[in-house]
Amino acid sequence: MVKIYLDEGHGDTDPGAIGNGLYEKNVALDISNRIAKKLQAYKNVEVMRTRTDDTFLTLNQRTSKANSWGADCFLSIHLNSATDKSARGFESYVYNGPIGASTQAFQNVIHEEIIKKIGKTISSDRGKKKANFAVLRESHMKACLVENLFISNASDVTLLKQDSFLDILSQGYVDGLEKFFGLERIIRPPTDNDSPVTDGELFQVIAGTYANYENADAQVKKLIADGYNAYVNKKD
Repeated sequence: MVKIYLDEGHGDTDPGAIGNGLYEKNVALDISNRIAKKLQAYKNVEVMRTRTDDTFLTLNQRTSKANSWGADCFLSIHLNSATDKSARGFESYVYNGPIGASTQAFQNVIHEEIIKKIGKTISSDRGKKKANFAVLRESHMKACLVENLFISNASDVTLLKQDSFLDILSQGYVDGLEKFFGLERIIRPPTDNDSPVTDGELFQVIAGTYANYENADAQVKKLIADGYNAYVNKKD
C-alpha cells in the first residue's frame, strides 16, 4: 500500500497569497481535490490530506499528522507570489539540508511530469530548488513543496482560473506519483451495480479490435488518462 499525503497550503484565516481575484488557499484546495479524485483510479493507494475544506492546521500539525500516519510521501501544494508582477512560472522545492537520494528522485519525477503536462502552456520552468521550509524539514518521508505559478501575475492567474488547466496540472502530479511508485490503474468492466442511464445523460462509446493484446492495453491506458472508463474485454 502506497500512502500519499497531500498538504493543501494555508486555510481559514490564513488565505496565503492573494492576487488578481484569487486566494491561494482556495486554488491549492482545488488542485488537491483533483489529485485525490484521480488517485481513486489506482490500486493499493491511500490518501490522507491536511484539509478537505476551509480549515487551518499549523505547520507542526501538518507534518505531525503525516509522520504519525507513516506516509510514503508528502506533497505540499502552494501558489507563488512576488512584488515583481512580471514574475511567473512553476517551481518545486525539497529541504536544503541533508536529504536522501530518494527525496531528490521524488522531486525530479514530480517536477518533470508536471512540466510535461503544462510546459507548453506556461512561460517559465523556474526549476527544482531547495529551501528550509518547515514542512520539508520536519517531515519524515520524501517531501516536496510545489509552487503552482504566481498568483501575483495576471497571465498566470488567467491559467489558474481555467478548469481545463487545473485538470491538466493535477494530472501531472498523478503521473509523477504513478511513475515514481509504480502505481497500477484499476481497469474493470462495467457491472450491474453501475449507475443506470437517466434521461438527459449522454454517453460516448468507443470500441476497437486489436490482434495484439499489448496494443489494446496501451489504448485502454490512453483512454483512461483522457478521462474515459475503458477496459479490455479479452476473448479466448
